[in-house]
Amino acid sequence: MKNNAFLIRGIILIIIFGLLGTLTFYGESNDEVLKSLERKYESLNHRLDMLEKVSDDILWYNKVGDIAYIDKVRHYGPPLAKVENPTAMGAKNPVRFYSYVFIPKKITGQKTYPFVVFPHGGVHSNFSTYYTHIVRELIGQGYAVIAPEFRGSTGYGSETFEAIDYGGLEIEDVHAARDYMLENYSFLDKDRVGILGWSHGGLITLMNIFNYPKDYKVAFAGVPVSDLVARMGYSSQSYRDLYSAPYHIGKDASENVAEYRRRSPAWNAEKLQTPLLIHTNTNDEDVNVLEVEHLIKSLKAEGKKFDYKIFQDAPGGHSFDRLDTMMAKKIRLEIYDFLAHHLNPPTPFKNIGDLLRISYPGNK
Repeated sequence: MKNNAFLIRGIILIIIFGLLGTLTFYGESNDEVLKSLERKYESLNHRLDMLEKVSDDILWYNKVGDIAYIDKVRHYGPPLAKVENPTAMGAKNPVRFYSYVFIPKKITGQKTYPFVVFPHGGVHSNFSTYYTHIVRELIGQGYAVIAPEFRGSTGYGSETFEAIDYGGLEIEDVHAARDYMLENYSFLDKDRVGILGWSHGGLITLMNIFNYPKDYKVAFAGVPVSDLVARMGYSSQSYRDLYSAPYHIGKDASENVAEYRRRSPAWNAEKLQTPLLIHTNTNDEDVNVLEVEHLIKSLKAEGKKFDYKIFQDAPGGHSFDRLDTMMAKKIRLEIYDFLAHHLNPPTPFKNIGDLLRISYPGNK
């Protein structure tokens, strides 16, 4: 489906350039025509993202429906961080967003169960079936899972896309997803709530336990974005533009260092109180290891107790422990052992065979 979307976008670009030449011939300036076409192309991009999201939603039922009850719920977080007209009707309304809910079919309701909050990665991305095997592995151990599509996620149109607040109110959206689960599922244990995420999801994980240390029993942060100031320094201009966009932070790091620090886990290390495991990889092509090293050093400087592992050139780079390789599976087994120690799931994995039987059907 993604390849088809890229093909469609390519065809559209060809049409746009053709229209640009035609309309210029009829007397309209290039600037006027280009701005109009850019707006239409952006709108079409959002529609294609929505189509891709709908098709991927169907796949969830095919890939996980044998072991989990699946739902997609709509709830809300705080109002927008930025509002063009604060006095407009509805300007202070909460931001509505969706979350995926996965409930193990083997839950009986006769006792309480742990659950995990699972924020996705990506500046503008979403929770897709890329995470299928990890969700299956969590469900197989008896965890319920909620995966919030917090503000800024793709597949829900421009309104959600431009509501982005990276390292800001998206943290509150994810915490609202935690609260939603406890308010709506009586069999969940409020004292056995975990949170895990990779990359941007790792940043959200860290900021959640920093801001709400009593609400999470344990956390795992994989290759987490940790220092936005440093990140802006080694990233491309197009990446920096995602943050300095008028509807987002609105300024780059050189213009407002304090704001980028406020949104960075490495500059909030003094807040850690929750048991935490961090993984990073020296050949990560996305989140440079220097960011996570800064986080680790900051936590140590604050005298915090936590667990971490720096993998040396692990195959897979940024995705090294989310792949379907045996090495990645064994690393995930270590992550699950860490979580299980604090969350006590009903059926924790005892060995790699348990993981394979649940996540990769057909294994005995």
